[in-house]
Amino acid sequence: MGTEDFATFWPVFRAIVQARDSYAIDPDIGFEAARSHWLEHPLETRAAFIGDRLAGSYYLKANFDGPADHIGNCGFMVDPRFRGRGIAHAMAEEALVRARQAGFSALQFNLVLASNAPALHLWRSLGFAEIGRIPDAYRHRDLDQVDALVMYRRL
Repeated sequence: MGTEDFATFWPVFRAIVQARDSYAIDPDIGFEAARSHWLEHPLETRAAFIGDRLAGSYYLKANFDGPADHIGNCGFMVDPRFRGRGIAHAMAEEALVRARQAGFSALQFNLVLASNAPALHLWRSLGFAEIGRIPDAYRHRDLDQVDALVMYRRL
């Protein structure tokens, strides 16, 4: 995914973080900071298309630096208009392959909200396990504070 694709994706990104129901990103983030977060800091950022419409995106990066940089991390977003079509699952399967190719030995997701049933179902279906729970980790828009799970899978 390049800057032009991100410009197309920006309304989806902004809507997802402003919803305050899944991502620990400042809901008031501006375009340049969001572009940098999604495109510049990761090892790579990929986009999923249905026809010529950008339906989702994910990034792959090291979760930690230095001696722990063999553990990867990803972030996934799907345009709400395309949810329920298996896009997140397809991107996740691709991310597992690309993470192995990049030399990661595992993937870890640091903040999967306990209230995010679709994400939990996806990660569990792909062999991720809950390795920790952070009580009241997230100030959800509708649910007050919710727990976050740390999800992990060896590659």
